Amino acid sequence: MSTPTTPTPTTTPTTPTPTGAERARDTGVLPEEAQYVVVGGGTSGNVVAARLAEAGLDVLLLEAGPDFGPEGAAAWPADFVDATRLGRSHDWGYDSGDGYPWTVGFERARAIGGCSDVNGCTQTWGHRRDYDAWAEAGLTGWSTDDLLPLFAEGTRRMRVRTYRADELTPWQRAWYEAAPAVGMPRLADLNDVDEAAGFAPEAVNIVDGTRVNTAFAYLDPVRALPNIRIVGDALVDRVTVADGRATGVVVRHRGEAATVRAGTVVLAGGAYNSPTILLRSGIGPYAQLAVLGIPLTLHLPGVGENLHDQPFLLMSWAGSDEMTAAMRRARAAGWCPDEQAMGKAASSFDTEAFDLHFLPYSPTHLIERKRWSVGVSALQPRSRGFVRLRDADPEAKPLIDHRFLADPEGVDVAVLAEGAAILRELAADPALAPLVGAEIHPGPETFDRDALVAHLYRSPDNYWHPVGTCRMGTEDDALSVVDERARVHGVEGLRIADCSIMPRVPRATTAMPAVVMGEKVARLLLEEAGACRATS
Repeated sequence: MSTPTTPTPTTTPTTPTPTGAERARDTGVLPEEAQYVVVGGGTSGNVVAARLAEAGLDVLLLEAGPDFGPEGAAAWPADFVDATRLGRSHDWGYDSGDGYPWTVGFERARAIGGCSDVNGCTQTWGHRRDYDAWAEAGLTGWSTDDLLPLFAEGTRRMRVRTYRADELTPWQRAWYEAAPAVGMPRLADLNDVDEAAGFAPEAVNIVDGTRVNTAFAYLDPVRALPNIRIVGDALVDRVTVADGRATGVVVRHRGEAATVRAGTVVLAGGAYNSPTILLRSGIGPYAQLAVLGIPLTLHLPGVGENLHDQPFLLMSWAGSDEMTAAMRRARAAGWCPDEQAMGKAASSFDTEAFDLHFLPYSPTHLIERKRWSVGVSALQPRSRGFVRLRDADPEAKPLIDHRFLADPEGVDVAVLAEGAAILRELAADPALAPLVGAEIHPGPETFDRDALVAHLYRSPDNYWHPVGTCRMGTEDDALSVVDERARVHGVEGLRIADCSIMPRVPRATTAMPAVVMGEKVARLLLEEAGACRATS
């Protein structure tokens, strides 16, 4: 079934005043300076760059991967724009190394659009308690009510629409219809921030089968402006700092290092890359920098710490002849999305809202094997890991250790095990059991709880939502990296605008929250730019 086109409202940019970075329009040439240098053309960075450009400010956007141009350009890889696929053609190549019994991939897109190029397109907001908890911890301006207008704006710009129940594929609808049997009422959508448990059709950024990324939604309306430069294949090594102020960035471009001067530097490399840029800049834990011979700029011990993602388990069933036939009929009538509905529920450890996601998944390439899946994720993990440099070379892969299921109380594994138990109870419901068939993964050998827990410890997996490595915090938080205005502690003119600044991951898939990070930090920058103009 084809997703109908949603009209895209446009924003009328402010007419800019020509400045330094607009002298040439060749995107392959680095300017010598820019008022704002945004590092990372991913989900959040594109939002920041576009918002600043719309306001007439001088912006340089640097992306380590290629810039494929506007929506519809022939250079866009098919796996990026095709919403039936999870793109892997341009990836940073990050993974867990030998830290686990098997290698866990931490896929991140190295291209304009970032992870908005490759995700499953599910757009969830989380719960009111997520953001109110940030504000209650002293982060003024980050409450749910502060952010709701930004969620609404991001949803509009990303052309998000919600599936109707009658659009669900047979596999998706089967779980949606059965969900009330385990206390998950059927809901119209997932994004009422005051609702807890329920099962609903997803909201997605898909138009006529195309994945709408932030390059399409945010950059395309400003590409023609003379005050924004977008330069691809520009890997930022480090930020330059003089007398306590960021003065620019060192970039590897066309095989050579170049320095670009900046009035303000905004890092938007995500939970893995923003901390590594800081570390290569000499900003971070002194002991780690000294071992690598990186001169100390500022001892900031929280850089790279507090890494966490939502642990995940993919469960699979054999399916049935009836389900296979129904899905074949649906596919013959049009596109059948692999992801289309989602459930949320509370384990015994969450009394506020919910802490579990259930994600029916019916990958097209597995239909002939009659293998059908539902993922379960623990949304509020207690385990914390880190990102660290192995080498000062910006092309060297960092050490990424989420320490999944490592909390000493064992809460994370217990929550995930409860989620698996809920799915098993639902799969055994008389209305659903004949359709889904027998469980084949993790299988009957894990029906005993202790065996399931052992399986989870042996087989860690992630939900692709890393956050927290440059977390926001108040002055008395020794491990915070930025303040409530996203300013890096101790370095003027240096901001971070991505999911790395989240103190704790929200009860959400982080695609739309990442857009909101960009919207929020852009507004903070524009407030200050307006104040400067008013006093000049």
